[in-house]
Amino acid sequence: MKYNDINFNKKTILITGGAGFIGSNLAFYFQDNYPKAKIVVLDSFRSGETFSNGNLKSFGHFKNLLGFNGIVISGDINDNALLKNLETNYKFDYIFHQAAISDTTANEQDLMIKTNVNAYENLLKIAIKHKANMIYASSAATYGDSNRFEVGYEQPNNVYGFSKVMMDNITYEYLKKDLDISIVGLKYFNVYGPREFYKNKTASMVVQFGHQILKGLTPKLFVGSDKILRDFIYIEDVIQANIKACKPKKSGVYNVGTGLARSFEDIVNILQKELEIDNGKEYIPNPYIGQYQFFTQANIQTTKENLNYEPKYSMEDGIIAYIPEIKRLFEQEIK
Repeated sequence: MKYNDINFNKKTILITGGAGFIGSNLAFYFQDNYPKAKIVVLDSFRSGETFSNGNLKSFGHFKNLLGFNGIVISGDINDNALLKNLETNYKFDYIFHQAAISDTTANEQDLMIKTNVNAYENLLKIAIKHKANMIYASSAATYGDSNRFEVGYEQPNNVYGFSKVMMDNITYEYLKKDLDISIVGLKYFNVYGPREFYKNKTASMVVQFGHQILKGLTPKLFVGSDKILRDFIYIEDVIQANIKACKPKKSGVYNVGTGLARSFEDIVNILQKELEIDNGKEYIPNPYIGQYQFFTQANIQTTKENLNYEPKYSMEDGIIAYIPEIKRLFEQEIK
């Protein structure tokens, strides 16, 4: 499905973090719909390197790009020589900046700021030189402890959320200038869907619960999980928002969610119904009380107005669309 009337054929598109979850879905969106587009994927593919918390530094995985026939570059967005080569050797029309350290528990504040904040500004300078529209990943993590999920009410409670606020601040500064490009930041809420599996334990609870159920395990939920509500958004709606952000009525920062909060209990109920497996549920104490968001719900009014965005997938629709891939992963990657 094409989400706007832009013809991306013969356009040159850079996708940073293009071997990750959202980046790889974007790469295939362009490949499938615009076969004459020149798609350049840049990713710091995973190695054995970990943060001090033991988690992988990069989630980029070649399997997310199986079948991709564009250009693939392995590199770090902190590498100024690499950025200079991109600036010199290409003339981009659109830059989708998805690359980031997205581990909210990483302790390396210096690397987080360098990677998420400083590298973004360097890429933005390339976008301006190339006259390329910039669409980048912000995050609902910017809201942190806020109880109002709309731009201007951010209260980040970790360095990741802080770094995304700083990215948004850079955007606002540049938008004060008379630019020939649009700049759109997208604050993703809880995204789930195909190509997230290689995020390991940071993959959504949709795929994690799905695999628990298929293994014959009883899904474990926190006590009171029917009252722990999140704005869960299916990947196809995130792709829609990215494509519509190429031609905004107004540059700026926008929420990308469904505008509806649903519970983790709902996820398990829908999965067990659609998989036709009832393993019951087990309730365990929540060890994160005090550092845990019990509610998120995107205010998407300005997103609708300025991006012409309209979410298409309810949680039921998204999970039903996802189930064949959950089963395939279980058969090929887990069993």
